[in-house]
Amino acid sequence: MSNPVEKVPENEPGPFYVDRECIDCDVCREHAPDHFAREPDQGYSYVYRQPRNAREMARCREALESCPVDAIGCDEP
Repeated sequence: MSNPVEKVPENEPGPFYVDRECIDCDVCREHAPDHFAREPDQGYSYVYRQPRNAREMARCREALESCPVDAIGCDEP
């Protein structure tokens, strides 16, 4: 389960975030490339743009549900 206390600093403020458990597997970037990016020096993903509509929210939720290490979290139900 993701931990909001362990959010990586690059996350854009908003409901979705990536925590320090990220293993840089690329799954989130494949599911929602308009929202997740890779931090190249440290080798993890982060949210660079929060979803702005229902379609984008669904893609981010898909990325969250697909994360193999549960490193993606959402502060909204």
